[in-house]
Amino acid sequence: MPAVRLSRLRKDNPTRDWISEVLLRPKDLIQPYFVVGGKRIDRPVRSLPGVSHLSIDKLLKDMDGARKRGIKSVLLFGIPGTKDKIGAEAYKKNGIVQKAVKEIKKNFKDIIVITDVCLCGYTAHGHCGIFKERGTGGGRQGYIIDNDKTLKALTKIALSHAASGADLVAPSAMMDGQVRSIREGLDKNAFENTGILAYSAKYASNFYGPFREASDSGPQFGDRKGYQMDPRNSNQALREIREDIKEGADIVMVKPALSYLDIIYRAKEKFNVPVAAYNVSGEYTMVEGYIDSISHPIPQGYGPRTKSGILVRGGAGSAERMELRKNIVLEILTGIKRAGADFIITYWAKEAAKWLRL
Repeated sequence: MPAVRLSRLRKDNPTRDWISEVLLRPKDLIQPYFVVGGKRIDRPVRSLPGVSHLSIDKLLKDMDGARKRGIKSVLLFGIPGTKDKIGAEAYKKNGIVQKAVKEIKKNFKDIIVITDVCLCGYTAHGHCGIFKERGTGGGRQGYIIDNDKTLKALTKIALSHAASGADLVAPSAMMDGQVRSIREGLDKNAFENTGILAYSAKYASNFYGPFREASDSGPQFGDRKGYQMDPRNSNQALREIREDIKEGADIVMVKPALSYLDIIYRAKEKFNVPVAAYNVSGEYTMVEGYIDSISHPIPQGYGPRTKSGILVRGGAGSAERMELRKNIVLEILTGIKRAGADFIITYWAKEAAKWLRL
């Protein structure tokens, strides 16, 4: 007979809930939004099922619903009407993100507003920095990114967001020194209380495809391997995180989440700052696609089946199928938190918050 029966602490739901080590809460989740100009716009993003481009009026309505479910923070991405080679629209006083932040702050006093600070969605070439006209590299012969000139642009963007009322700015361009430049700029302009959530370990991942369509930010040539992290490296990620903390980051981020749970774990173990993780678009669409196309046997109670036990394809609206989807999503988000993430940016935030409150 076994001397130790660990299954005693797994015998029923009350016991399992009582001893659980990880508690996923709605306030841990950050809802990303893609904001566009105009009114009454709710335009579904083809590559991201369940996600839309929203005009500010629709954004406010959606945020009100998210807030009622317990979501405490949002991350804004702007979809500009015009682009140029330096991304000047990104730091205009009346740009789409700047307008959205002002309206959010007018309507919701208890929502933490985080704004993405980058150039890729605003430049005609889709890269995260401003190009020099000479040299080689940067993904296209004859062009290299001017890191230091880009820092000035990123700082201007951050200042415009802070002036609009953003609680935190989130530099995602992966330029060397971006956190220091932004922190100094904020402090010099009396925005010392505006925080920085740094995309510190942002990998050159293949899981960004649907997001790039949603944000209209895909590079028109080359790739971003010259400035984003190499997926083969982990120690360099810790160096990036360490430098960002030294430069003034209040929160650091690992992106993507699922393929880099080890980086989340190491960051949380090594550094005494909050860690955010981005559950990115490719991770999201893998699950959505899986749920929509299941055609193999699954456990009893998880969906309509043929007599042979094969799940009926295309029954995405069935309660059983949605229950399976819910369980998968919560397992993923719990795993990211278990790895060490304090906050999780996820397109499932609103839905997960609803499930967690039931």
